[in-house]
Amino acid sequence: MSFVTWYKHQYDERGPLKWVAFLLDCSAALILFGLMLLTCIDVIGRYVFNRPLVGATELTEIFLALAIFSAMPVITWRQGHIVVDLIDTFLPSRALRVLTWISTALVATSLYFVAARIFELGARDLRRGIKTDFLHLPTGWFIEAIAVLSWVAAIGLVIQAIATTISDKQGEARKESRS
Repeated sequence: MSFVTWYKHQYDERGPLKWVAFLLDCSAALILFGLMLLTCIDVIGRYVFNRPLVGATELTEIFLALAIFSAMPVITWRQGHIVVDLIDTFLPSRALRVLTWISTALVATSLYFVAARIFELGARDLRRGIKTDFLHLPTGWFIEAIAVLSWVAAIGLVIQAIATTISDKQGEARKESRS
């Protein structure tokens, strides 16, 4: 299978969101690969050479946070979170669309305001010069990266909801024109 075929099959997003999703997936994969290498080096160093990798715990924490928040926008756009759909069978499709819009607005708004607060905390850490204990890495940069990725998730969620609504309306228009 060629890369182009795989790419078209794997990513259903429209427009620039397709490339953003691909880049975020690549960054999450690279971070997870780095985390795997870090863990292997630390374990081998600890048990074979009796010399653990200095700062491995700090890097593990940073890599985990970045991996989670790199994958979060794509999972959010694709509505891949756990959903309880107890009332879906009882409500008409129009009511479900309204509920979907309400939940999308709530999630996007929540992501925006949480990201704003996280960004403020990262800026505060940078102003205060707060660094990690062993490697002396500025924590504010990582905290701000988490905020930016949360904003990307919120913006992408709104764009995806609008695109889905437009495609649903076009699909309904096609159905009406056929009948």
